[in-house]
Amino acid sequence: FDPQQRLLLEVTWEALEDAGQAPERLTGTHTGVFVGISTNDYGRIQFNDLTCIDAYAGTGNALSIAANRISYLFDFQGPSIAIDTACSSSLVAVHLACSSLRNGESTLALAGGVNLILSPAITINFTKAGAMAPDGRCKAFDARANGYVRSEGAGLVVLKPLSRAMADGDPIYAVIRGSAVNQDGRSNGLMAPNPLAQEAVLREAYRRAGVSPGHVQYVEAHGTGT
Repeated sequence: FDPQQRLLLEVTWEALEDAGQAPERLTGTHTGVFVGISTNDYGRIQFNDLTCIDAYAGTGNALSIAANRISYLFDFQGPSIAIDTACSSSLVAVHLACSSLRNGESTLALAGGVNLILSPAITINFTKAGAMAPDGRCKAFDARANGYVRSEGAGLVVLKPLSRAMADGDPIYAVIRGSAVNQDGRSNGLMAPNPLAQEAVLREAYRRAGVSPGHVQYVEAHGTGT
């Protein structure tokens, strides 16, 4: 099956281990799984050859199963959702995981994403659309910006309500004080950003977090350089 699913199983174990969470103690609990995943190169390759399709090809390549397989293997019984919002998939997964924890659907949540490049097809498409940097370098926030560069990786974070994490004596790396999500709506192109919409989602995130923008000292951004 899709190696993206195998990678997610690996990082799930590593994330739980790092968080001091014994998987057997989470069996049957309302642990939620929220996975950002947008590409399915392996499935495209496999289904292109009809002789390679077996009984496991469907579940082995379905994006939904990327999250569901984790829940199945560990017997997690909270929400299990695959999210595809393109480049923002993993961040939206974290946003939805926080919402699930806040409204009581999940008592613990795994959130993150995965991406593997196993075929040149999407890169060719993006190149023809003018999205790829011809020199293979992403120059975000630079006047020379002329495209972005695709990459691979997998990562998950383990999330709990702060009060419960403190009560359980869990190691705490950071606190998510607020998050927000929106859509550009109509802009000057389907793939073009809408500055007003981006400003609005930032303001909403600050509002929910109860943080003044002037107090922010570090910003990590998704800058595609397009």
